Amino acid sequence: MKTNVGGIDKVLRIGGGVALVAWAVMGGPVWAWIGVVPLATGLTGFCPVYPLIGLNTCPLKKD
Repeated sequence: MKTNVGGIDKVLRIGGGVALVAWAVMGGPVWAWIGVVPLATGLTGFCPVYPLIGLNTCPLKKD
């Protein structure tokens, strides 16, 4: 798995995921547990959907 989630994308995924999971924990709707998905993809840096649609937000490493 190559990293394909970078920078601002990671921050937004982690922030949104934490917010949704916190909402679910505090008695929000069951569907708020979907926040686990963006949280996991933000923390791992890999989104399995991105290769399918040809997207990569991770900047290229310069040597």
